[in-house]
Amino acid sequence: MAFDGLFIHSLLQSISPILEGGKLSKIYQPFNQDLIFTFRKNRQNQQLLISANAQSPRMYLTNMSVTNPDKAPTFVMVLRKYLEGSILLKIEQVGLNRIINFHFSNRNELGDQVQLVLSVELMGRHSNVILYNQGTNKIIDLLKRINPDENRARMLLPKANYELPPLKPGINGLTLTEDQFNELLKENPALPEFVSKFDGLDKDDRMEFLGYLEDELSYNSLKIFFDHFKRVKGAYTLLSPNNKRKIFTYLPYHLDLQKESFDEDLNHALDEFYQYQANRDWVKQKAGAVEKVVKNEQKKLAKKLVKLENQLDLAENSEGYRINGEILNANLYSVKPGMTSVKLPNYYENNALIEIKLDPALSPAKNAQRYFVKYKKLRDSIRHINEQIKITNSNLNYFDSIQTAIDNAEPDDIDQIQDELISQGYIKRQDKNKKRKTKKISEKSINRFKLTSGKVVLVGKNNYQNDWLTFKKADKSDYWFHVKNMPGSHVILQDSDPSEQDIKEAAEIAAYFSKARDSAHVQVDYVLDKRVKKPNGAKPGFVIYTGQNSIEVTPKQDDVESKRI
Repeated sequence: MAFDGLFIHSLLQSISPILEGGKLSKIYQPFNQDLIFTFRKNRQNQQLLISANAQSPRMYLTNMSVTNPDKAPTFVMVLRKYLEGSILLKIEQVGLNRIINFHFSNRNELGDQVQLVLSVELMGRHSNVILYNQGTNKIIDLLKRINPDENRARMLLPKANYELPPLKPGINGLTLTEDQFNELLKENPALPEFVSKFDGLDKDDRMEFLGYLEDELSYNSLKIFFDHFKRVKGAYTLLSPNNKRKIFTYLPYHLDLQKESFDEDLNHALDEFYQYQANRDWVKQKAGAVEKVVKNEQKKLAKKLVKLENQLDLAENSEGYRINGEILNANLYSVKPGMTSVKLPNYYENNALIEIKLDPALSPAKNAQRYFVKYKKLRDSIRHINEQIKITNSNLNYFDSIQTAIDNAEPDDIDQIQDELISQGYIKRQDKNKKRKTKKISEKSINRFKLTSGKVVLVGKNNYQNDWLTFKKADKSDYWFHVKNMPGSHVILQDSDPSEQDIKEAAEIAAYFSKARDSAHVQVDYVLDKRVKKPNGAKPGFVIYTGQNSIEVTPKQDDVESKRI
């Protein structure tokens, strides 16, 4: 079930009493499509997340801690100017549409009272957040400015008149009377067509509503179904047959879904439900510039590797140049000045004739010498080419580790990854005079898990965290885990005498936080931390180790995430 009109109606029952009458104290825009509003009421702060993300537009009270960007976007500056310090008078939904209006009261520069509306439209790719003056009906600013040629239905620019988007008329099942129900049923006797007349239902709700009416075609069935949205007791998280998670404010009986969990607090359930997806979205937005650098470097290194391997193949198959030189030396009398090629017997191939190309400007002896020089140059280059191939492969592995770190990152971790690439010279510092403060690494900034036995496992999420975890945090008698021959997190099991089950569970965590996350059979090395060393001059995250054991495991997301603390 998505954020359809009925879901929003249910959600507002929990949000409105908490926020209405509160003072808006802070406004942030941590990412392009996401806003966080902090309200102060009854000596408590409440954070409201509003996301206009096209794939998952949503709104709920959240406890998530997100770093505020150093420089506020223009829209946030406008919101702060007009709304900070204002009182939220009421929150109302436009019918059963996915439009929620937040009504604020504030004073302008002249001290006059003004009524402002923040309209939140959670409508897929058309999602937006619009601030307008209720008195003049003029748009002050909006999250997504839309040019007239992109949307001819209405003008979405500052100073334009605010208009509702084109809305498909529908019936409000929350207020429908029994007489109206009977009349509507006469006009639409086919149940699918009857159900399609109602507003605020997405596909899942329509199917469930249809199921209620098929069980018993009566006004009572309709009332029972819509009463779910009047008295919200919490949230149900359910799984579809293909393991897609869905969230409902009621427990559906007619859909092929399996109950996963129930939470009495709808906002908390939404916070948990969207946390992983929000992190992925926010990491993707924040890591865009970093990932571009990584992909460009990987592309350049891959091309370089192909070129080096071709050069190595040419060098290792250079015997033909030596043979040409020897045959020319043995047959100088047969070569005339000015010839461009000559056919001579090849005594390495039973005197079969071999055609040798010549430089007509050189003497026969000089042509032979030219082949010997080329042969020696190619043979001498083999060692250098092999060294370059080794360095190139090492750099490719390094950028693989950076990409794996991005895949495992929380939004706040991207700054550390960016700082690492700056320190390695792959990204230029934009402001050379202003050095950004790197977030200090601590146990709070890394992933922590508790095994079945109660023992704790620590997991680094990027190369800086990996080095800190392995060489500063871990005790030398702790056990260190890492996926074999592949980029992944450093994992520390804080125990000197782990059981076989401890080792298996810690290895599954190491496999999950690696490039092999989606593989069925993953080899994981484990060894005492004291046997892990960092070579001089090695890149962040790179280590060597000896005396390791290996175990094959299959990482499963649910098993790993259930151990997170």
